[in-house]
This record gives sequence, structure tokens and C-alpha cells, in this order.
Amino acid sequence: MPDYIVIILRTLLLYASILVIFRLMGKREIGELSVLDLVVFIMMGEMAAIAIENFKSPISHTLMPMIILLVIQTVLAFISLKSSRFRKIVDGSPTIVINKGKIDENAMRKIRYNFDDLLTQLRTKDINNIADVEFAILETSGELSIIKKDKKKKKVNTFTQPLIMDGQIIQENLQKTEKSEMWLRRELRKRGYPNINDISLCSFQDGQFYIDLIDERE
Repeated sequence: MPDYIVIILRTLLLYASILVIFRLMGKREIGELSVLDLVVFIMMGEMAAIAIENFKSPISHTLMPMIILLVIQTVLAFISLKSSRFRKIVDGSPTIVINKGKIDENAMRKIRYNFDDLLTQLRTKDINNIADVEFAILETSGELSIIKKDKKKKKVNTFTQPLIMDGQIIQENLQKTEKSEMWLRRELRKRGYPNINDISLCSFQDGQFYIDLIDERE
């Protein structure tokens, strides 16, 4: 068989294989890719390119590592789904870079995020005046979420703070609300949730709770 036919066939096979693998990995937008997803995508792209160039090597030498990567990514994604601690280790956590209208330079330094980055992303959100921003949160995907100041109302805008995820209290967010763990447990008991381990997500905003139980225990 001519070499160019082999190259075409290998390219089509690898293209189809990568499409199937990415489909099995789940639906994610490019801007929402986790570090795990990104590493797998890069490695598979490199493998496919090498396999096409070295078309005389067995195609199984490329497909097997791709399948192994798929298994690894699936297992780690499952662990990430079940463990908020693992997610934080792998993906990090959102960072508030503008808090109540004030830029948090210390938080920006920790994540190596500069003013040019901030202003560029504000412009992409159609924010021409930084004074209009109440909160700016740099998400783990790198996207900047904006909460504008409410000029009509004289109250300060807030945003949802998850206090419990996967049955674990997020102490950092609890401190931001200036509430104690004892207060949280007391408020949950009042609402009929005595066991924190049963709670999948508990958020708090403007004095109101949102509580969702873990599916298996509802």
C-alpha cells in the first residue's frame, strides 16, 4: 500500500479515535477545561502527531497510550467529582481580585495576576470604569466573573458563598461571611439538616441559604 494512503488512513483513524475519547471525557467548553483535561488533550495531540509522522510504526503503539490516558482521566475526574479537596489541589480555587470595590493587590500577587490582565478582562466584559465593579472573581478556568455595583439601590451587592461542598465545611468562605462554624451548624439544624455529611452544597447570600442534599442520601 502506498505511503500516502497509509498516512491518510492513520490520520482518519486517529481523528475518529480522539473524537470518541473526548466525547467519553464529557462535554466541556474550552474555557472550562480543568488542568487534568488540558494535560490529556496536549498529550493526545502530541501522540497523534508523532503517530502520523512515524507511519511505519504500529498504530496500536499510539492507541494504547490514548486509552490509558482516558482511563486515568476518568478515574481522576471521578475522584475530583467526589472530593472538593482534590478539586482544590488540582484546579485551585477562585480568587477575589476586587472586593467591595477595592482591588486586592495581595491576592493578585499570589496568583501572579497583574493590572494589565485585570483591565484587559474587564474590557472584554464591557466594563469601561473599574469604579463600577463591586466584585471581580478570577475563576479557576481563568475567566473573570463580574458583579457590578447597584447604583439605584443603596445596599452593597454580594455574591453566593458556598459554605459546604460534598459534606465538608469550607472554612475560608465561612470566615469571609464573618460567621462561625457553631452558627452554621445551628442554622442548619433549625432548617432540618442536623448532619452536614448529608449536604452536597450549602451556599449563603443576603441572609438566605440554598441547601442541596447528596443524591444517594435524599
